[in-house]
Amino acid sequence: MYDVIIIGAGSAGLSAAQVLGRQQRRTLLIDGGPPRNHPADGIHMYLSRDGFPPLRLLETGHRELAAYPSVEIRQTRVEAAHGSIDDFTVTLTDGATHHARRLLLATGQVDEPWPIDGVAERFGRSVFHCPFCHGWEARGKSIAVLGREPAQVMLAAYLADRYTNDVVVATHGPHQLPEPILDNLKALNIPLIEQPVTALTGDLDALQLHLADGTTLDRQVVFHRAPTRQHAPMAAQLGAELLPDGYVRVDEFAQTTVPGVSAAGDLARLPALPDGLTLVSQATADGVRAAVWLEQGLFRAGLPVPLLIP
Repeated sequence: MYDVIIIGAGSAGLSAAQVLGRQQRRTLLIDGGPPRNHPADGIHMYLSRDGFPPLRLLETGHRELAAYPSVEIRQTRVEAAHGSIDDFTVTLTDGATHHARRLLLATGQVDEPWPIDGVAERFGRSVFHCPFCHGWEARGKSIAVLGREPAQVMLAAYLADRYTNDVVVATHGPHQLPEPILDNLKALNIPLIEQPVTALTGDLDALQLHLADGTTLDRQVVFHRAPTRQHAPMAAQLGAELLPDGYVRVDEFAQTTVPGVSAAGDLARLPALPDGLTLVSQATADGVRAAVWLEQGLFRAGLPVPLLIP
């Protein structure tokens, strides 16, 4: 019986494992493969690691975890998870099962770019989703924003406000944008292109959007706030509540609505927040926070007279 099984070994999962290892908790970390940001050249807004390659950061985390003998890492995937507090069962793809008193979900989300030829292949390298992560590198450049939903399109207004005066929005067909958003685009001199985009070609600083009418739009950078989905089904399997936008609901202690199950990283958010964050630094902090309160919960539950958090 493990104290904690962590499902997902990105920044959140690795950070949580380090905290639990330092507290000598028997921990199993399931590493199911590359994280959401693996195509990116570097991470940003992570003090001392700005521009650091994402996979190199994870390799560093694996090396550091080797110092903690109570932490075991398995390179595999989870097929299913069920149970209740103090008695969870996790089934791996090879059929093996493991048991834990607590679970921490850190499986992240998956981006699902629009099915336009050339977009998915460039996602993370010349097609970016986050102005905080990549806006600095796009300053002063010509930008196209792919989007037709309000939040997707308002990204163009933000980029125009912070980084450049050359932004266009390509809605890839008809849209139903509300008048206030259209008024803002007009006031900011952001053209709206409704022609379907048939393909994206070229590389960073020399991209071409090919439109259905046969014309081509030259851009240096493309931003696309792609739809997302949960990377793994464990939250739903365990009965954890999902918010309307698909994020796992957590409280201030990183606990889901299922006792004994916590969640950290970009798969989860507080319901009071309007959106989830996708920053590596935030995921790292989430993993630490979740692990600290998991540890405190285990400690208090093990006292001669058990106490509840807080």
